[in-house]
Amino acid sequence: MQARELIDSLGLQPHPEGGWYREVFRSSAQVAPADGRPRRDALTTIYFLLESGQHSRWHRVMSDEVWVHLGGAPLALYSCDAALRTAPAHVKLGPVDMHGAHPQHVVPAGQWQAARPIDAPGGVGFCLVTCTVGPGFDFDDFTFMSPDGDEAAALRHHWPDLADLI
Repeated sequence: MQARELIDSLGLQPHPEGGWYREVFRSSAQVAPADGRPRRDALTTIYFLLESGQHSRWHRVMSDEVWVHLGGAPLALYSCDAALRTAPAHVKLGPVDMHGAHPQHVVPAGQWQAARPIDAPGGVGFCLVTCTVGPGFDFDDFTFMSPDGDEAAALRHHWPDLADLI
């Protein structure tokens, strides 16, 4: 399938961080996060699609997030501690191969994360993943990296090749 066919068949909508998404599950059970946040749904899951040239902007989620590759091109998934004290880690999300790709990766709660498809000449032009968040996703627990903030300045200074994901 092509990206537009998937967007239509899965009923995806534009996501604020870039790309396309649709929530496919929200648990009816609730939990009380240990960090003092209000009660949250126990678990949420979305489809998330990035087309060639799109990216998921640097952001944080205050719950653990599990990324699972479903199809299309591999995905470059970056994550870094909340204070940007260490270089962003890079994971190649995709079918297991001899070049280090893995189909699943967990970004721990509070870490900065960003992603983009790994395009190959003549490739499929998109990457489709599912993201599961527990405790469940709530936009109150979601923060973009401010382009004018200290984190963005540190990223531009230390890792300029990742600044285009801000």
